Formats: sequence, structure tokens, C-alpha cells
Amino acid sequence: MHPVDEVPPVRQLAAFGLQHVLAMYAGAVAVPLIVGGAMRLPPADLAYLITADLLVCGVATLIQCVGVRRFGARLPIMQGCTFAAGSPMVLIGTEGGGLPAIYGSVIVAGLAIMLLAPVFGRLLRFFPPLVTGTVILIIGVSLLPVAGNWAAGGVGSEDFGAPANLGLAAFVLLVVLGVQRFAPVFLSRIAVLVGIGVGLAVAVPFGFTDFGGVGDADWLGISTPFHFGAPVFQVSAIVSMLVVAVVTMTETTGDLLAVGEMTGRRVEPRSLADGLRADGFSTVLGGVFNTFPYTAYAQNVGLVGMTRVRSRWVVATAGGILVLLGLLPKLGAVVAAIPAPVLGGAGLVMFGTVAASGLRTLARVDFRGNHNLTVVAVSVAVGMLPVGVPTVYDRFPVGFQTVMDSGISAGCLTAIALNLLFNHLPGKTGTVPGEAVAPGEGGVGRSPSQDDGQ
Repeated sequence: MHPVDEVPPVRQLAAFGLQHVLAMYAGAVAVPLIVGGAMRLPPADLAYLITADLLVCGVATLIQCVGVRRFGARLPIMQGCTFAAGSPMVLIGTEGGGLPAIYGSVIVAGLAIMLLAPVFGRLLRFFPPLVTGTVILIIGVSLLPVAGNWAAGGVGSEDFGAPANLGLAAFVLLVVLGVQRFAPVFLSRIAVLVGIGVGLAVAVPFGFTDFGGVGDADWLGISTPFHFGAPVFQVSAIVSMLVVAVVTMTETTGDLLAVGEMTGRRVEPRSLADGLRADGFSTVLGGVFNTFPYTAYAQNVGLVGMTRVRSRWVVATAGGILVLLGLLPKLGAVVAAIPAPVLGGAGLVMFGTVAASGLRTLARVDFRGNHNLTVVAVSVAVGMLPVGVPTVYDRFPVGFQTVMDSGISAGCLTAIALNLLFNHLPGKTGTVPGEAVAPGEGGVGRSPSQDDGQ
């Protein structure tokens, strides 16, 4: 049995699954908080958005990992709200459309993703190790500022950058490293969970967090379809959300390829299309059940690489936990009480692992006598530009910002385009540049006719 399909013992499933939930929880609730806050929703509606989001996150993860017919890549992939949709949804919601217009555009975008999934599947031949390694590297490096903001206390916190916050994050990082190095095998595989648990135990007596919100949270919360009214289908809102759909498909493709590399299960055109189709269906569910578009979560890709636990049933268990958190708001309030510096210390290891995995993939690429180094250099530079200078595209049209403000999608599109330019178009003499490559390089530098499907 392939490690992806193995089912660990129940106690390991629970521990590994909870670890994945903690790794993505802050990101999962961020989009509802951003959109709801920008629309000045009352606290009750904001809490409703969060519980609905967690519920659909869990259902989407189960579909992606377990698979239902042609829906789901059947890989250890966590699903969550995409940040690429944040700015367009805020514009739609605050310029008169409100939540019904957001949900109408989200439903159409989800249907479009399902229809386009087979098209993206056939494009897999243009993702050789040169492109996949570059994309994985960009994913990891672009996530590191997220871990840095957590470690400093969380964006917008009054004590952002305080030495105490950074000290707590460093302590959690040392615990994670120590458990990985010296603990028995099982504990080393849940090093992130142990680090977060120890960090939380230290954070509570020192006043980093409190559990006051737990008592105020409801025991039971059920999201009902179209809670905020029937969806409204505005042309301008739909167009902007269709742009987001293309961006999320590009990001999910990169994440699926990254997980395929880490788990040893090669992503084929059919499995890629199945994974994207699951994204589209989950996005439609999001529009129906009062939440937002869904995509694969890159932070959990790093956790798979770091722990070397490749079972999709572990991530499916995490999906089940998210469903419980969505149905039991009081449990969600407990998880939400974990302070940002604790997550930051663990995030530095996880996101760095993604970047290192990209470098490992690039180590298989032949850089002699061709332009592959240029492809990597320019793609990483374009991908890091919006990460290092977040306001660089502020004066551009909204559609352009939606694509290029995501370092992952910007870098991925650049890597694909440059690989086509240098390695697939005929050279000056009518030959393909870099055609002669070392055996087993996975199609890097080959012409389309030579490509072996990577």
C-alpha cells in the first residue's frame, strides 16, 4: 500500500489531524474576519461567518482527501478560504452589492472552476521539475512573512514586535526542533503539536492569552443555506470573481504538485483535474452556505514535508475536526485562544520546509548550457515582489492586482511562461534551447514532443 493510502492507528490520526488544524486555523478564519470587518458586520454575523467557514473547510477537505467519484485528488491536502478573493469580495460587499452579491459571484466562480478543471489537467505537461520546483520554492518563501507576523504578535496587535512575543515564538521553535531531534519517532512526527501545546502552557500564566471568549461562545451553531438572503448575480462581481478562480486554480495546481513531490505520488492530469474539480464544488458550497471560495492550503503542505506523515486519512481526520469546530463554536473559541507568537514559532519550521522542498526538486534540474537559471531567477523575483513590497501594484486595475498581488500565482505564471519561452519555442537555429539534458531530468529543456507528461 502506498503511504498516502495507509491508515494510522486512531490515536495517531487524532494527533496528526489536530496538528494540521492548528497549522491552518489562523489562516482559515482570516478571510471571514477581513471581509466581515470591512463590511462592518455586527459581532453575531461575524461569528456566523467564521463557523460557516470552518464547517465548509472541513467538508471541502474531506472531499479532497477521500474523494467522491471524479471529485478530489485523494492526496493529503487541506482546504481553506483563498486570500486571493479577499480584496475583490471587500469591493463587491462595500460598493452596494453586500453579501448576496458576493455569494452569487462565488457560486458562478465555483461552477467555472469545475468546467475548467479538465483543461488545467491537460496543461500538466508544462509543469516539469523546473517549474514545479520554482513554484514550491516561491510558495515556501512567500509564506515566511506570515510566520514572521505571527511571531511578532499578529498584524494589528498593540504589542507587535515586542521582545516577549518574539521570545515566546523562539521558545516554541526550540521546542519543535528539540522534539524532532531527541524525542521518539511518534512524538517527533507531532513536534508542531507538542510545540504549540508547550507554548500555550507557557503563554497562559504570562498573560499572552485568555479564554474569556470560550464562555461567551455558543455550544451549537448550524449554518443554513442562504442565511444572508438569496444570491444576487451582478456582472461586474462575477467577472472579478472569475479572475480569482483562475488565480486559485493556479495556486492549487502548485500545491498539488508540491504534495505529489513530497509524498511520492505523482500528480497525473486526471488527478489534477479531480483536485481542481473538488475546489470548484467546495466553492459552490461556500456560496450556498454563507462563506467564500476555497483552495488548497500551502501551510499544510509544509507540515506534510516536515513530519513525513503522508497519509491522506490524517488530513481527512483534520477535516472531520474542522466540521466539529464549525458545529460547536465553543470548541472553535478554544482553538482561537492560541496566541499568534505560538503559531509563529511553529510556522517558521513548516513554511521553511516548503521552500527547502522546492530546492530539493530544483536539484534534479540540469542548469548547464541552457536558460533554466534565468527561469528560476526571474520567477522568484516576480513572485517575491508583492511579498516584499505589498503596495507595488496599488495603482493598477483591480483585476491585475487580483492576479499579481499573490506572489504564488504571479511566480507560477511567470515560471510557466518563461519555461515555454526558453524550453519549448524553437531556438535561433530551429532547435529547442537546452535540448540535450541529462537522462532522467523529467522533461526539463525538452520540446513539447519529447515531454514525458511532467
